[in-house]
Amino acid sequence: MIETLRSVFTASFAQFLERETENILNGTAERNLCACWAPLLENSAISAGIKGYRADADYNRMQDRRVKVMLANGLEEVRIICDLILHSRGKIPAHDNLVAIEMKRKSRPEREKAEDRLRLRTLTQLSYDGVWSADGVTLPEYVCGYTLGYYVELDIDGRAFLIEEYVEGELVDSCNHAF
Repeated sequence: MIETLRSVFTASFAQFLERETENILNGTAERNLCACWAPLLENSAISAGIKGYRADADYNRMQDRRVKVMLANGLEEVRIICDLILHSRGKIPAHDNLVAIEMKRKSRPEREKAEDRLRLRTLTQLSYDGVWSADGVTLPEYVCGYTLGYYVELDIDGRAFLIEEYVEGELVDSCNHAF
């Protein structure tokens, strides 16, 4: 599944760059860029045979009338609003969360970049030290268990991007590409 999801990410990002380079170079907001990328991510998943999943930008699911949260920094609750996710919207508890993407411009403060990276490490963890377990039946109280996480940093001046991949809470790959 990981290789399939990597292919989904790669194909959708290539389409995104092809279609949205002008938007990127014009300094369009990250929210707009992720909203433009979302249907490409979802269609790439469908083309890869991944059914029942949706791509959502700026998503914050409510559960029992509470916004979903994650645990970070010593089990502190942090509200979740990820830039772009591929998930089942709670319809497939056995594997609800597939891909989480955080996007930043290179010009943004380092503090914001560090927060996005921490969010991806946390979202891709398998569990929170026994606080919940993924039993495949009940949706967890805290969000985690994404198969893949991606940090995408856009460098407008250098016409390049940095992509970092996170798996099970760890940075596993990093690459730079020109566009």
